[in-house]
Amino acid sequence: MPSEKEKMLAGERYDASDPELVAARERANELTREYNRTDPSEADTRQALIEDLFGSVGEGFYANFDCVVLDVCQVDIGDDCLLGPGVHIYTATHPLDPDERRSGVEYGKPVTIGDNVWVGGQAVINPDVTVGDDAVIGSGSVVTDDVPAGVVVQGNPASVVREIED
Repeated sequence: MPSEKEKMLAGERYDASDPELVAARERANELTREYNRTDPSEADTRQALIEDLFGSVGEGFYANFDCVVLDVCQVDIGDDCLLGPGVHIYTATHPLDPDERRSGVEYGKPVTIGDNVWVGGQAVINPDVTVGDDAVIGSGSVVTDDVPAGVVVQGNPASVVREIED
């Protein structure tokens, strides 16, 4: 029988109060606190903490202040991506049925962001979204559907406003 963590990572319904998952969240909180206590000049220490927290980090990736990555499922962010301040990326979601939701089960869907993507400040990327290479997501956008490569999207819900030309 799969563990709650295995079910979570597979996008199946799972019990978030499982002790293994609680311990993992506590470990993530501790790594975040350690990172926030470092000095910007401690580049090697900061990099090691980030890699421990995220597993791996793409080349040329930058996340500004107050970003949230709620990663109950896989989040893949390509190389040379920029996240503006306050960007939120969510993989977690809850059942629509109120009785099932009250039971405490949760599930998630992965998020994939291609290479050379710029996500403007305060944008939200919802579960089960793929953002194509070279796309731009305007500030404050709420991304609920896949974003094609090489376009600018904005709004709530985000929609394509133009293609990016060379």
